[in-house]
Amino acid sequence: QVQLVESGGGLVQAGASLRLSCAASGRTASNYRMGWFRQAPGKEREFAASISWSGSATSYRDSVKGRFTISRDNAKNTVYLQMNSLKLEDTAVYYCAACVPYGCGEVKAWGQGTQVTVSS
Repeated sequence: QVQLVESGGGLVQAGASLRLSCAASGRTASNYRMGWFRQAPGKEREFAASISWSGSATSYRDSVKGRFTISRDNAKNTVYLQMNSLKLEDTAVYYCAACVPYGCGEVKAWGQGTQVTVSS
Protein backbone atom coordinates (compact mmCIF):
# COMPACT_ATOMS: atom_id res chain seq x y z
CA GLN A 1 0.00 0.00 0.00
CA VAL A 2 1.21 3.50 -0.78
CA GLN A 3 0.83 6.44 1.60
CA LEU A 4 0.35 9.93 0.18
CA VAL A 5 0.99 13.31 1.81
CA GLU A 6 0.05 16.56 0.08
CA SER A 7 1.57 19.97 0.69
CA GLY A 8 1.67 23.40 -0.88
CA GLY A 9 -1.87 24.61 -0.40
CA GLY A 10 -2.67 28.08 0.85
CA LEU A 11 -4.56 31.33 0.42
CA VAL A 12 -3.85 33.27 -2.77
CA GLN A 13 -5.49 35.99 -4.82
CA ALA A 14 -7.17 35.32 -8.10
CA GLY A 15 -4.65 35.16 -10.92
CA ALA A 16 -1.85 33.86 -8.71
CA SER A 17 -0.07 30.53 -8.88
CA LEU A 18 0.49 27.64 -6.49
CA ARG A 19 2.33 24.35 -6.76
CA LEU A 20 1.02 21.36 -4.88
CA SER A 21 3.23 18.41 -4.05
CA CYS A 22 2.32 14.85 -3.19
CA ALA A 23 4.97 12.72 -1.55
CA ALA A 24 4.50 8.97 -1.71
CA SER A 25 5.92 6.43 0.69
CA GLY A 26 5.54 2.72 1.15
CA ARG A 27 4.96 1.06 -2.16
CA THR A 28 6.62 3.13 -4.87
CA ALA A 29 4.39 5.61 -6.61
CA SER A 30 5.83 4.60 -9.97
CA ASN A 31 3.54 1.57 -9.86
CA TYR A 32 0.52 3.83 -10.13
CA ARG A 33 -1.07 6.33 -12.38
CA MET A 34 -1.26 9.40 -10.14
CA GLY A 35 -4.02 11.92 -9.98
CA TRP A 36 -5.29 15.08 -8.32
CA PHE A 37 -8.89 15.48 -7.29
CA ARG A 38 -10.60 18.39 -5.58
CA GLN A 39 -13.66 18.95 -3.46
CA ALA A 40 -15.26 22.34 -2.99
CA PRO A 41 -17.59 23.05 -0.05
CA GLY A 42 -20.96 21.43 -0.56
CA LYS A 43 -19.87 19.68 -3.74
CA GLU A 44 -18.74 16.21 -4.66
CA ARG A 45 -15.11 15.34 -5.15
CA GLU A 46 -14.11 15.78 -8.78
CA PHE A 47 -11.24 14.73 -10.97
CA ALA A 48 -8.74 17.46 -11.82
CA ALA A 49 -5.73 15.84 -13.50
CA SER A 50 -3.82 12.59 -13.84
CA ILE A 51 -0.50 11.38 -15.18
CA SER A 52 0.71 7.98 -16.32
CA TRP A 53 3.50 6.16 -14.52
CA SER A 54 6.02 7.24 -17.17
CA GLY A 55 4.79 10.82 -17.26
CA SER A 56 4.15 10.60 -20.98
CA ALA A 57 0.37 10.79 -20.77
CA THR A 58 -1.68 13.36 -18.92
CA SER A 59 -5.35 14.10 -18.59
CA TYR A 60 -7.19 17.18 -17.31
CA ARG A 61 -10.72 18.25 -16.64
CA ASP A 62 -11.79 20.90 -19.12
CA SER A 63 -12.00 23.74 -16.59
CA VAL A 64 -8.29 23.49 -15.69
CA LYS A 65 -6.81 22.78 -19.13
CA GLY A 66 -4.20 25.33 -20.05
CA ARG A 67 -3.88 26.53 -16.45
CA PHE A 68 -2.86 23.42 -14.48
CA THR A 69 0.07 21.13 -15.21
CA ILE A 70 0.61 17.76 -13.57
CA SER A 71 4.07 16.24 -13.44
CA ARG A 72 5.92 13.56 -11.53
CA ASP A 73 9.42 12.71 -10.41
CA ASN A 74 9.56 8.98 -9.84
CA ALA A 75 13.08 9.20 -8.42
CA LYS A 76 11.65 11.37 -5.65
CA ASN A 77 8.32 9.53 -5.46
CA THR A 78 6.61 12.89 -5.83
CA VAL A 79 3.80 14.22 -7.98
CA TYR A 80 3.19 17.91 -8.58
CA LEU A 81 0.30 20.08 -9.65
CA GLN A 82 1.31 23.49 -10.93
CA MET A 83 -1.73 25.76 -10.83
CA ASN A 84 -1.55 29.07 -12.70
CA SER A 85 -4.11 31.81 -13.25
CA LEU A 86 -6.11 30.60 -10.29
CA LYS A 87 -9.81 31.45 -10.20
CA LEU A 88 -12.28 31.75 -7.34
CA GLU A 89 -13.87 28.50 -8.47
CA ASP A 90 -10.61 26.64 -7.95
CA THR A 91 -11.12 26.97 -4.19
CA ALA A 92 -11.27 23.44 -2.81
CA VAL A 93 -9.49 20.78 -0.83
CA TYR A 94 -7.09 19.09 -3.22
CA TYR A 95 -6.43 15.38 -2.83
CA CYS A 96 -3.64 13.32 -4.28
CA ALA A 97 -4.64 9.87 -5.51
CA ALA A 98 -2.85 6.69 -6.48
CA CYS A 99 -4.86 5.18 -9.30
CA VAL A 100 -4.85 1.93 -11.22
CA PRO A 101 -2.62 2.10 -14.30
CA TYR A 102 -5.41 2.57 -16.84
CA GLY A 103 -7.10 5.51 -15.20
CA CYS A 104 -8.29 7.31 -12.10
CA GLY A 105 -11.75 5.81 -12.25
CA GLU A 106 -10.40 3.49 -9.59
CA VAL A 107 -8.35 4.96 -6.77
CA LYS A 108 -6.16 2.75 -4.62
CA ALA A 109 -5.08 5.34 -2.06
CA TRP A 110 -5.88 8.93 -1.08
CA GLY A 111 -3.90 11.62 0.62
CA GLN A 112 -5.36 13.66 3.47
CA GLY A 113 -5.90 16.75 1.32
CA THR A 114 -4.55 20.27 1.24
CA GLN A 115 -6.70 23.40 1.22
CA VAL A 116 -6.46 25.87 -1.66
CA THR A 117 -8.37 29.11 -1.22
CA VAL A 118 -8.52 31.71 -3.96
CA SER A 119 -9.72 35.17 -2.97
CA SER A 120 -10.80 38.15 -5.06
